Amino acid sequence: MLFVLSAPSGSGKTTIARNVLRHFDDLSFSVSATTRPKRPKEIDGRDYHFLSRDDFERRIEEDGLVEWEEIYGNLYGTLKSETDSAIGAGSHLLFDIDVKGALSLKRLYSDDAVLIFIRPPDLDVLRERLEHRGTDDETVIARRMQRAAWELEQAPQFDHVVVNDDLARSIPEVERIIGIYMNGSKQQQ
Repeated sequence: MLFVLSAPSGSGKTTIARNVLRHFDDLSFSVSATTRPKRPKEIDGRDYHFLSRDDFERRIEEDGLVEWEEIYGNLYGTLKSETDSAIGAGSHLLFDIDVKGALSLKRLYSDDAVLIFIRPPDLDVLRERLEHRGTDDETVIARRMQRAAWELEQAPQFDHVVVNDDLARSIPEVERIIGIYMNGSKQQQ
């Protein structure tokens, strides 16, 4: 199964993903590729596959990505080789990707993909989270907020929506959803 967490930037999906991964031994993280610069403490191959723009564009031309998108001047995508390898091995993958990427994954792997939308309580809370994070200037935050409005409109296309107003409730809810599917796939084997 491919479990896809998606949300507007600042909604807490990465925090939820990290906690969910600790809960399931047989769930692996799908590492996305990007052309954006590495942030402090990020590790190539663990947080992202950091690629040059030329390398990323070559992979697009060779159909080597399941999905990709340019966001705020940087390219992000999912390597097809890793996804197909996991499916072939019967492995479960957890994705932490943007909304457009999630919808692309669902189109390509409809029988194997479960989309979970992490919704912020409201746009004011989302702005506060982005400002508190301290990684973006006001111009980038304004772009993220503009994009968030469109992303929130896409939530009905997801299989599940979890409002992240409290991590102590949101994390177990996502774990419960994933557990239902993982237990169901084990029973089918």
